[in-house]
Amino acid sequence: MRARRFTAFISLALIFASLRVNALTPFSQEDVPTKGYLFEVHGSNTIGAALAPALIKRYLEERGAQNVTVKSAGKENEAVVSGTVQGKSIAVRVAAHGSSTGYKALKSGEADVWASSRPVRDSEAKEHQKRADLKALDSEHVIAVDGLAILVHPRNPVKSLTTTQVAELFSGKINNWKQVGGPDMAVTVYARDESSGTWDTFSSLVLGDAYKLVKTAKRYESNDQLSDDVSKDRGAIGFSGFASVRSSKALAIAEANSPAIAPDQLSLATEDYPLARRLFFYTSGRPDKAAIDGFIHFTHSAMGQDIVADSGFVSQNIVEVDPKLDNSVPESFRQLTRNYNRLTVNFRFAAGRSKLDNKAQRDLERLLEYLRESGRSSTDLMLIGFADKSGDELRSQMVSELRANAVNRALKERGAEVKAVTGYGQYMSVGASGGEHGASRNGRVEVWVRKDAK
Repeated sequence: MRARRFTAFISLALIFASLRVNALTPFSQEDVPTKGYLFEVHGSNTIGAALAPALIKRYLEERGAQNVTVKSAGKENEAVVSGTVQGKSIAVRVAAHGSSTGYKALKSGEADVWASSRPVRDSEAKEHQKRADLKALDSEHVIAVDGLAILVHPRNPVKSLTTTQVAELFSGKINNWKQVGGPDMAVTVYARDESSGTWDTFSSLVLGDAYKLVKTAKRYESNDQLSDDVSKDRGAIGFSGFASVRSSKALAIAEANSPAIAPDQLSLATEDYPLARRLFFYTSGRPDKAAIDGFIHFTHSAMGQDIVADSGFVSQNIVEVDPKLDNSVPESFRQLTRNYNRLTVNFRFAAGRSKLDNKAQRDLERLLEYLRESGRSSTDLMLIGFADKSGDELRSQMVSELRANAVNRALKERGAEVKAVTGYGQYMSVGASGGEHGASRNGRVEVWVRKDAK
């Protein structure tokens, strides 16, 4: 038992070190390759347009590189981040042509890091399994939370849509805004291109197998350009990453009979917003190059996550929020949480619903770091578990309690035990019940902190 606790302590200490990253070891001349790039990042334009270069630039600077700049590589959607180390040139290449292109580059060995705005597909993981398990914690790195914002012209009076209405608008089944309570005006559809992870996510979450994108849709490689064009077209509807809303208007979205949720810091960070999504870096297991391993750790750190926020995405650094509970919230839940504020983290589970997923594993350490930095105790927290709706209310209640206890058990193993642990059953759904997607979204554990605990 002592050996196991000691091992857990060492593991925790290493993770804390990677999360904090107050100071990175400076590059030595031996770290600088004699030719070629230090490493290459290929894939998602959502990540590669600004976020990846910003992370790389700060990472190089923190390790002592001088005169670090981000410049075009001479090709559209490609950049080189370069600087000098003890008089030697050092550079990292970013090629942002879409998530699928990143996987191909990782597979071929051209890329060291695959930037993806969608999870790895089962077929890709199977194809890559001889080299590494891309679904394992060492390979899959959630670097930020984003949301697929549904965009309209800023003067469009429509404020919210259901996911079904969104699908029908993009498929052409609804072709006039008056059909969803808007003006008598034809709908113009804007969409990302086929290589984009943003498109893959939209196709999966919204269109599914029942709908196909209308053939007249205007297609884009860039989120920002799509959003800018939507903001100039009174009849437009489009989608982009939340960081690219710019001058367009983002609508609140409802899934099935759940309340419409607008994309904001809390709804995105907790992934309650129906079209929230994770952004990923993938590596083939733990990188054997120290520079790449250091970059991944830097991205997970509080400093790296601050850059995520500065780039317009949602940081995974945990903060306390006073939530605005709408009229759909039951009085019993208001009473349960009346002395608490909510933290911007939800714990969700991997396939099978019994094991915390990779994001949750790192969020455990972020929660402990939040407690340390804020001077709070784990006894100030309340964990509330939820379950997907089923025909058996008692079973749903038991499942929700089991989930909350699973998180508490994981925290206890790390030296922090929560006293207030409960389940709220199948109520307060944030997504459609049933099916893989709905069950994974509704099956969550929220974290609340006592208001007077400071």
